[in-house]
Amino acid sequence: MNTSEEWSVVVPVIALAIPLTLALTAVLSPRRAGLASGAALGLALLVTGGAALAWGAATELGPRLGVRVDAVTCVMLLLVATLGAIIVRYSRTYLQGAPGLVRYLRWLLLTLSAVTALVIANNLLVVVLGWTATSLALHQLLTFYRERPAALVAAHKKFLVSRLADLCLLGCLALVHQDVGSLELDRIAAWAGAHPTLPPSMQAAAVLLVIAVALRSAQLPFHGWLLQVMEAPTPVSALLHAGVVNIGGFVLLRLAPWMAHAALAQLLLVAIGLGSALIAALVMTTRISVKVSLAWSTCAQMGFMLVQCGLGLWHLALLHLVAHSLYKAHAFLSAGTAVDEWRLRAMTKRPPPPSWGRLGIGVLVAAGSAALWVLVSRHAVALRPADERSVLLLALVVSLSLVPLLTRKTASIFAAADVALRVGGVVLLYVGWHAAAARLLPSQDATSNGAGWILVGLGFAGLFAMKATLQLRPEGRLARAVYPWLFAGLYLDERFTRLTFRVWPPRLQRRPEPPPATRIQETLEART
Repeated sequence: MNTSEEWSVVVPVIALAIPLTLALTAVLSPRRAGLASGAALGLALLVTGGAALAWGAATELGPRLGVRVDAVTCVMLLLVATLGAIIVRYSRTYLQGAPGLVRYLRWLLLTLSAVTALVIANNLLVVVLGWTATSLALHQLLTFYRERPAALVAAHKKFLVSRLADLCLLGCLALVHQDVGSLELDRIAAWAGAHPTLPPSMQAAAVLLVIAVALRSAQLPFHGWLLQVMEAPTPVSALLHAGVVNIGGFVLLRLAPWMAHAALAQLLLVAIGLGSALIAALVMTTRISVKVSLAWSTCAQMGFMLVQCGLGLWHLALLHLVAHSLYKAHAFLSAGTAVDEWRLRAMTKRPPPPSWGRLGIGVLVAAGSAALWVLVSRHAVALRPADERSVLLLALVVSLSLVPLLTRKTASIFAAADVALRVGGVVLLYVGWHAAAARLLPSQDATSNGAGWILVGLGFAGLFAMKATLQLRPEGRLARAVYPWLFAGLYLDERFTRLTFRVWPPRLQRRPEPPPATRIQETLEART
């Protein structure tokens, strides 16, 4: 047995040790959460290195253990373990001396254990169970401050949405097992490759999966809980926005060989994700609170990731997932410095207001950057001629998203050149990431989704026109008409809340205060 074969046997065992280590520490000694999260990160690094050494070596031990170790597994394990170690360290400082810290650390470790378990799982049933366990453990973190009614209401809304998603996932599991005869991810991928034309039952299963992903990814109109969980501790918000809410995208990536042939499900992904991304991007501009603005941003980013999955851009969805997780973790954990940053901006000289001329320059720069993207992509990612139109549209969307941020700096020809260089540099950097992600996640032979591309093109063009008009005419007739609706989030959450609370209202009875001896004991446990 050579080195590659030896590592191919050891790596699945090491991967399985990560969720077990976190779970055992949560049960036996949650005070050692920092040590457990550090060990999980070390094991994730070992899994990645071992997988690289064992690349191409076949082994039956991984499937027997129900473990799947590939490039996506390694990327996600490193991401989850890194964020987990950072959040655990931040939590101990943030909640130092607070009653209930031990309880908090226990549920935090159980949440991380459930996430890592579903990441390494090679069985769809285990993935679903891990996803549900993550939701239930996170519910305990969201209700950490049990004396706050707003926190209980938000957690109750998330609980209802998650249980609806569970029902959809149960239906999906039943239909998949009926047709495929197995719930192993490898078997599902092989079956999908042998059946390019899916039967109606598998099409229905794909639609149920999309609905479950939309529910748990905080897509409109099921997004209200994501905006209102800010009553939870800041590290919980970071964990939710940087990790847990992204699980839906990961599940779609795992099932890409099957979803690539589900035309109706892909079109539904584009419609749901595009609608959420456009509305959330507009509503976000009306928010003053840093955390609430970040929550709307998460809703929009999750929508854009679903759009990428619906268009068959699986490698870009993986890249988006990783980048969004890292950004949101940093944004929430550094939200306390927002006041200092605002004061610094207030002391600096304000740039000139935007104008139609500067906006036109930005559009020309965006169009040139998109053309440059396609030109470079032909050589960097072996772009097929049939894909050039789709890549050009995606490049134009990314380039236009940078225009509002840079149009204020085009007061001279030199500033315009600076804008062009910056946008072009960002686009070229994105092309490099695009090429790297394409090598990690091989493309799938998907059905043509021309209608989805048309929707995306029209949707983002409309978003750009709307935001440009509101920016250039902030007191115009259009702004006065749409601002109250955008500020209220189109009243979607209010209607959804009234409907769901009629079926299952939350229990908001205030818990009695614990006796002084209990509070002293919890404080002593938190400090030890």
